[in-house]
Amino acid sequence: MSETIFDIAIIGGGVNGCGIARDAAGRGMSVLLAEQRDLASATSSASTKLIHGGLRYLEHFEFRLVRESLLEREVMLAMAPHIVRPLRFILPHHEALRPVWLIRLGLFLYDHLGARKLLPRSRAVTLKRGGLGDPLKPGFTRGFEYWDCRVDDARLVVLNAMDAARHGAEIRVRTEVVSAARENGRWRVRLTDMRTGRRETISARVLINAAGPWISEVISKRIGLRSRYRTRLVKGSHIVVPRIFPQDHAYIFQNADQRIIFAIPYEHDFTLIGTTDVDFEDDPALVKISADEIVYLCEAAGEYFSAPIRPGDVVWSYAGLRPLYEETGDDETSAQETTRGYELDLLAAPDQPPLLNVFGGKLTTYRCLAEEALEMLKGWLPELGGEWTRNSSLPGGDFAAKAFDSMAEGLQANFPMVDAPLARRLAHAYGTLAREMLAGAETAGELGIHFGAGLYQREVEYLVNHEWAASAEDVLWRRTKLGLRFSAAEVERLERWLKEKFPEIAISPA
Repeated sequence: MSETIFDIAIIGGGVNGCGIARDAAGRGMSVLLAEQRDLASATSSASTKLIHGGLRYLEHFEFRLVRESLLEREVMLAMAPHIVRPLRFILPHHEALRPVWLIRLGLFLYDHLGARKLLPRSRAVTLKRGGLGDPLKPGFTRGFEYWDCRVDDARLVVLNAMDAARHGAEIRVRTEVVSAARENGRWRVRLTDMRTGRRETISARVLINAAGPWISEVISKRIGLRSRYRTRLVKGSHIVVPRIFPQDHAYIFQNADQRIIFAIPYEHDFTLIGTTDVDFEDDPALVKISADEIVYLCEAAGEYFSAPIRPGDVVWSYAGLRPLYEETGDDETSAQETTRGYELDLLAAPDQPPLLNVFGGKLTTYRCLAEEALEMLKGWLPELGGEWTRNSSLPGGDFAAKAFDSMAEGLQANFPMVDAPLARRLAHAYGTLAREMLAGAETAGELGIHFGAGLYQREVEYLVNHEWAASAEDVLWRRTKLGLRFSAAEVERLERWLKEKFPEIAISPA
């Protein structure tokens, strides 16, 4: 039996791997992507949920990264207006920290580096007006405002995978790349389905390693090569507490240790606070927030908010690893100062198929990273088509951002069993695809079992059949954030139903 031959094989189902798969498949390439767990199950679902330029990166003179990120911010806002939305940030001025002139200079650069068109410019504000200072301690009386965007990070990954599949890519979740080796001018990649144990070998003209925190392990142990870069794993942790303030803007706070933290409205009833920067040297699969980090985030936010925030207030917390890159031997830079940019390490030899290793990166710049990666591989992929993603829409994003309210209202009008909060949630998650999900339903009964918090059988089946969901965790924490509202009994009921309804794909919790 002959092996299947792909143009490109990709290891890793995070934002970089799925973004490259989408771009390449749309250019006519045959693509296989293998992810050992679920899509966005590591770094890409553990972010601060922002599409932003990175205001604080200006202090480290990362002007190119900030400019690229600001330009992409506007591209992303047009590409996926259902999951990428404008967000106003308030920066209270702290007299003991950065001076006003430095903040004004940073915001001036932030306004102009990225040729801003869609979002308002920054300005000074009086915190005593408009309720901006209401949740803050009385000493904070003036500040600044600027605009970035919020994003559903895990859905961003899934939508890229969906579009890749629509263009012909094979997306294999729960599939481990056991090994890869160069043989007869191609890569022979050995795969194992982690649900069934089935083994398979495929061939590829190009191999891309986008394994995130596992990138160095894949290079050395699965492929048997060496890179001139090493991975520096930096842990970023976040906490979620009951909503601290009613307004829909976010706060950005300066800290005495020169770090900044965000306090962001989250899922209507909560506030997301983060992040930390802590070096991590253990198994990436074991990453979790520490008690010290929870205390740090509570105390840092408590420097600004008048009401104290205590560890006991935390309703959910999460931690992820930023797989940043360093030149071998660079031990001087702190975790905070290590670049959030990306590096593409091409390992190629005459008459040998190339390996491209993807180090670093951030949600905001994943599309640029994909374009640059494919540009580097053109010599091995002469049939590669031209760039196309800049003016494209992600699935469900084929509408103007200003039309969102009318789209949500249209859902409720066409499907009267869907109340206003559910209509808005579905519109934000699925965009125009929400109509496809609900098609044919005329009564609540036709939506099937109600599992809780507005999650019906119809939606769960859609997530399994179209978005590779295979467990309650996939559904509740990555495809939706309804885990914040589910009881333990409701989670167990959903898990049990998935196993009964989809025994061939459903998996138990890790």
